[in-house]
Amino acid sequence: MLMEFGVWAPQAQQVDLVLDGEPVPMRRTGSPREGWWTAEAEGSHGTRYAFAVDGGDPRPDPRSGWQPEGVHAASAVVDPSTFSWTDGEWAGRDARGAVFYELHVGTFTPEGTFAAAAGKLDHLVDLGVDVVEVLPVSAWDGPWNWGYDGVAPYAVQHEYGGPEGLAAFVDACHARGLAVALDCVYNHLGPSGNYLGEFGPYFTDKHDTPWGAAVNLDDAGSVEVRRWIVDNALRWFRDFHVDALRLDAVHALVDDSEVHVLAQLADETAALSRELGRPLSLVAESDLNDAAMVTPTAEGGRGMTAQWDDDVHHALHAWLTGERQGYYADFGDAEVVKTTFEEAFFHAERFSTFRGEVWGKRVDRSKVPGTAFLGYLQTHDQVGNRAVGDRIGHLLSPTAQAAGAALYLLGPFTPMVFMGEEWNASTKWQFFTSFPDPELGKAVSTGRRSEFGQHGWDAEDVPDPQDPATKDASVLRWEEVSAPEHARVLDWYRTLTSLRRTVPAFADADLREVRVDVAGNALVLHRGDHRVVVTLGGGADVDVEGAPVEVVAQFGDGPAAELLGEGVRTAGDAVVVVRVAGA
Repeated sequence: MLMEFGVWAPQAQQVDLVLDGEPVPMRRTGSPREGWWTAEAEGSHGTRYAFAVDGGDPRPDPRSGWQPEGVHAASAVVDPSTFSWTDGEWAGRDARGAVFYELHVGTFTPEGTFAAAAGKLDHLVDLGVDVVEVLPVSAWDGPWNWGYDGVAPYAVQHEYGGPEGLAAFVDACHARGLAVALDCVYNHLGPSGNYLGEFGPYFTDKHDTPWGAAVNLDDAGSVEVRRWIVDNALRWFRDFHVDALRLDAVHALVDDSEVHVLAQLADETAALSRELGRPLSLVAESDLNDAAMVTPTAEGGRGMTAQWDDDVHHALHAWLTGERQGYYADFGDAEVVKTTFEEAFFHAERFSTFRGEVWGKRVDRSKVPGTAFLGYLQTHDQVGNRAVGDRIGHLLSPTAQAAGAALYLLGPFTPMVFMGEEWNASTKWQFFTSFPDPELGKAVSTGRRSEFGQHGWDAEDVPDPQDPATKDASVLRWEEVSAPEHARVLDWYRTLTSLRRTVPAFADADLREVRVDVAGNALVLHRGDHRVVVTLGGGADVDVEGAPVEVVAQFGDGPAAELLGEGVRTAGDAVVVVRVAGA
C-alpha cells in the first residue's frame, strides 16, 4: 500500500528515504510541519526503511517502532492494526492504591521474552498484583540490558518479542485483570546507537545531566523534541493499550519553559484518557521530594498521578539492615520510619547529609493522599546498584523481611513488589550489559569495578556487567517457589495483599490518619481498627491502644503471639497484624 514516510530534520539540505536499500528523495514540508521531510512509497508492516541526511549513511528513524536487525540497522514499519486484541471489555485501572509488581522481561524467566513472562501471569494474579510494571523495552545495542541504555524510544526490543510481543503481553495481562505500566526513559539515551544528533537539535548544552548534554526541552527546536517525547508516551497508551507509564528520573528533565514538559504530557494524557474512556496514569521517579510533582496542572503542579518515594525504601532498609553508608546516612532508626510513614517524606525541609543541603518540601496531608506515593522494600535500582546485586533477603532474616513487607504493603502508600521478592528469591539481581563494541564493553566493565572499588569493595568481587554469566545469575529460579522456606514467605505476601484488598482500614489513603508508635524494640503502625506490630531484637509486650480482639496474621521465629488486655506479647522477632476494639 502507499504510505507516507516522514522525518524531522530542520537543518538538512536534503534527506533521502532509503527503502529496501534504494534511495527515494524526500521533499521539505512547510508550516505547520516546519523542518519535516516527507515521501510517499509502497510499504506495509515489516517494510525496512531508513533515512540519509545530506548524503550521510542511512540511519534508523528517530520514531522507529521496530529494529529487527539491531539499533544500527534499518527500521521496520509497524502497523498497529495488525495486532490481535481481545481486551475490548477492559475498563482500565488507576495506579493509585494498586499493588504494583516490577519485573524485567529478560530475567523474569529463563527464556527472557514477553511470551514466557505471560506464562507466569497466573502467579501474579494469585499474589494479588494489580499492575505489572515492566522495565524499559525500548531498543538498545546488544541482546540484553536493564533497558536504561535504550536509543530507540519508540521501538520494542526485538529479542523480547518486538512490538507484536508487547501487544500480546498487554492483552494477556488484561485478560487476567492485570493493568500494565511501562517504564519509559526520556532523560537520556544510551551510549551506542544514538543517531538523533544527525537529524536535529534533540540535545542542548544549555543544561547538564549525569549523562551529558540534556534533552532539548526549552532551546531552539524544542517544540518538536517535546512532541517526540509526548507522542511517544501517547503511543504506548493508544496503540499498545498500556495503562500507566513510569517516567525515569524526571528531575533530570530540565525545562525552563513556561509549561514544563511533564505538565504538557499530563494534560495530553488526560485528554487521551477521556477519549479512550479508561484511566491512564503517569508515575514519576523523582528525587526532588516535592508533592508539586503530583499536584494537578490546574493548580500549578506537574500533574503526575503518583511518584516513587525512595524515602520509604531508605527508612525501612536502613532500619532493618543497619546500613548507614551513602544516602542511608540520615536514616536508620525507628523514629525515621515513623516520620516517613506519617509525613510521606523524611527529607522534607530537613538537612540531607548525602546532598549537603536542606532538601525537599513538606507534604500537605490534607490535600495529597498517601497513594500518590509508591512505597517499596526493593526496586531494580536498590538491588541492582549494589556492588554484587544482593537482595534484601540476603541481608535479613525471613522475619525481618516479613516485617518490612507488612509495613509497606499495609501502609498508606501505593505498594510495589520487586520480582522474586515475594518468595525471597535466592538469585541476586546484578547490573548487566551486552554492548557488541569491545571498547565500550571494556569501559563499562572497568568503570563499574572502579566505582565500587572507590567505596571499599574488592574490585574482583564486583561482577563484570559484560560477562553473560552476570545476566544469567540474575534470572529468577521458578523452581524455588514450592520449596518450604520460600513458600512460607510467598504465603505471607499473599496474606498481606489479601488484607490490603479486603480490610477497609488498609485502603485508607489519608495521611492524617496514619500513626506510628515506637517503644523499645517495638514499632506499631496504626491503620484504623488494625495494628501492624513489629518486634525485632527479641520479644516484647506491646501496647496497641485498644483491646485486641483477634490476631489477623503473623510471621515470626518463635511461638505465636499472645493477646493481652491492651496489647500483644511476642516471644521473639515477629510481625503481627491485629484487630482492636474501640479504635
